[in-house]
This record gives sequence, structure tokens and C-alpha cells, in this order.
Amino acid sequence: MTTTVPLIYSFPGFDGVADAVADHIISAQNQTLYNTLDPKQIALIKEEQAKRPGLLTSSSTASISHSTNHSTSPSTLNLSLSTTQLTNGISNGNGKKDKKRKSADIRFKIAISGGSLVKILNQGLLSSSCKQIEDLIEWDKWDIYFADERLVPFESKDSNYGEAKRQIFDLIKGDKKPRIFHIDEALIDDSQECADDYEKILINNFARKDSVKLPMFDLLLLGCAPDGHIASLFPNHGEQLREKLAWCLPVSKAPSGPENRITLSIPVICHAARVTFVVEGLTKAPVMRIIMERPEKGLPSSIVNEGAAGKVSWFVDDDALKDCYDITKKKYKFLSIETPNST
Repeated sequence: MTTTVPLIYSFPGFDGVADAVADHIISAQNQTLYNTLDPKQIALIKEEQAKRPGLLTSSSTASISHSTNHSTSPSTLNLSLSTTQLTNGISNGNGKKDKKRKSADIRFKIAISGGSLVKILNQGLLSSSCKQIEDLIEWDKWDIYFADERLVPFESKDSNYGEAKRQIFDLIKGDKKPRIFHIDEALIDDSQECADDYEKILINNFARKDSVKLPMFDLLLLGCAPDGHIASLFPNHGEQLREKLAWCLPVSKAPSGPENRITLSIPVICHAARVTFVVEGLTKAPVMRIIMERPEKGLPSSIVNEGAAGKVSWFVDDDALKDCYDITKKKYKFLSIETPNST
């Protein structure tokens, strides 16, 4: 049994996992943006912001490339930055930053992986029978990053960004969209250069104003493959699993799927405010038993269970936990949306 026990939430099926993950994400969003989960308190804060437009994110936008390389290919996603965000950091007459404006510029920073996780996010955030979710997600206050990426064209089904774009981003209704930070597609032939470029994006966004050792995501969502890899950190790739300094790593000769990739490092993953694994299906049952009951095997997810102790949650269906015997499963308590009938 793992020496540091994470929270393990179990559900009868796929829909139950998707609904709970959606609630978990919205709760993390509200805690980040408003420092409360109380809907009445959140409503009062929004009402107060509405009375003082200077605290609100303006709807007028300016389009810029998110990449540090402004000569990227035409497929590079343009981002919408509000006029409030563009003027962030402007000092007042006393040379001090406007604290009120700074508080309005708080963003929900989330990193996601690919694979079956994208399908779960589609179901939970966009296809759920709970219509309340659509009103609770504040997409325009999200900054979305990727925990890893396969170095293939975005049109490929193996592209984490490409699949997330098709199954999530393109389906978001209305004009309020998240800011999305993906790799530079022009660099997919060089994993080291691509990793360096993505790390520069992280440094620019997380360490522009302050010297920080590691970026801190408000929520980092990961899946787990049948072979035990998470993000693009593979078992037996010891050098990468022991990396202490780099934020983003190149990956070559991956044992499954596209060989060349980039990935966030273990220290970055463990530094997130919340680390959440989402796993479903019978094919994951053997590796889930190793993760939970044989931590000495040193699988990447077991390393994260230990390294991010107290911040790790697992959302798993019953099939994936079929082979686990020495674990304590918990019933998930919905905090932000009404408890769906499916769970």
C-alpha cells in the first residue's frame, strides 16, 4: 500500500466520473477566483464587481499569438486578451500597482493531459445533462496549458491540443473563451527546441513579475495509461523521473504512441495546488493495483502520490479498481453543482 494515501473516489461508470470531475474543476475554479465555494458569497462578489466596472474583465479584446515565437505557422491559436489584462501592472499616481485591478486579474490556471481525459472533460463540462454547469464555468477566466504533448501535427488524432480543440475548445458556446497555451507546431521536428520553447511560455506566464522556482497550477489533470505512464513520463525513463530543475522535458523513443513528445517534469506536477488523476476502464485495472499497492515499483504516478502528498485525488470507475483490495474508497461529495442522479 502506498505510504501516502491519496483520496480515491470510486464511481459505477463513466458518466459518474465525468460528472464528479466537472464539479471538482468548477470547485477549483471558484476557490481560485473567489476564495470561497459558497454560491451566495460568489454572487455578492460578482454583484460588487458589476457595480465597479474597473474590476471587471472587459469584453473588448486584442488578438495576439500566445507563443513566444511570433513567426509561428498560421495554425497557431490567437488569444483574446482583455483591455484590463493588457493594462495589468500599470501603476497609480503614487507608483503603486492598483491592488483592486490586480485582484480582478486572477486567472484559473489549469493543465490537462490527453487521451481518455479529453473524452471525460467533454462529457462532464459540455455534454452533461446538468445544464447548471454551463452557467458555472467562467471560461474567459481560464488559462489552459498542457501537461504533455505528442509532437505531431495538430490535425492528428494523436495531438493532445488538436483533440482538445476539436472535443472541447471548438464546442464552447458564446463569446467568452479561455486562453490556451499550446506548443509551437512549427517546432515538432525538434523535441528539445519544442520543450525549451514551451518552458519559455511557462516562465513568461508564471515568473514574469517574480522569481519562482516552479510554476504553480491551480489544478493539474492527468490520466494514467495501462503501461503506467502519466503525461509523457514513462516507467524506466529514470533520468527524466529524477529531473529536479527543468520545467519542461523533451521525450524521445517513447515506448508507445508517437515517439517524440514533451512533458512537464515531476517537480512541476507535484508543485500544483491540486493534482487530480482521472482513470476509467478495465484495461487500467492491473496498473491501478501496482500504483496503489506496490509503490516500491516506482511508477510515475506513485512518485506523484508521494511527492504531492495531501494534494492528490483519484477519480476512478469501479472497473479500473477491480483488482485493488487494500485501498479505501470514498464517496464524492458534490460541492458546486447539484448531485446528478447517475452517481
